Amino acid sequence: MPDRKTEPISQRAARIELLLLDVDGVLTDGSIIYHDTGTELKRFHVRDGSGLKFWRQMGKRAAILSGRKSRAVAVRAKELGITPVFQGRSDKLPAFEELLAATGLQAEQVCAIGDDLPDLPVLSRCGVAIAVADAEPELRRMADYTTGPPGGRGAVRDAIEWLMRLQGTWDSVVARFQG
Repeated sequence: MPDRKTEPISQRAARIELLLLDVDGVLTDGSIIYHDTGTELKRFHVRDGSGLKFWRQMGKRAAILSGRKSRAVAVRAKELGITPVFQGRSDKLPAFEELLAATGLQAEQVCAIGDDLPDLPVLSRCGVAIAVADAEPELRRMADYTTGPPGGRGAVRDAIEWLMRLQGTWDSVVARFQG
């Protein structure tokens, strides 16, 4: 794997084929809300979903790796066409290895977005590491990019735009809407 400290980010970003997302604190604001019935509720930001659709329209893939398990995550992933989805995987590095085996990708072809210490082993190993704005300081220090918005508030969209700009594909997305 190329050396992340010496290789320019533009070269590493050019190899990215898959965006790997944590859920709580990345796709959501990290809140866990329970209904009186015991059902867990999650709130997802619509622009994160739009960004993921733009990403996939460019022929790229997205996957989820979460330490917790939630039906709401499965529903949102299906809605956005995200696969594979790994839930209930508190030890994330073995799941990351499974993801690589399942997709046939190399670690340097993955961009991971995280917010907390359990994400650190994956962010340390992937090709491009992104921390959300309100991530733990250890993640922000080692990340290649830190989003402007916090998790659950458009951070994933911000990360996708940054990555697509580096890959030279963002302007084509914008052009589709400009007519």
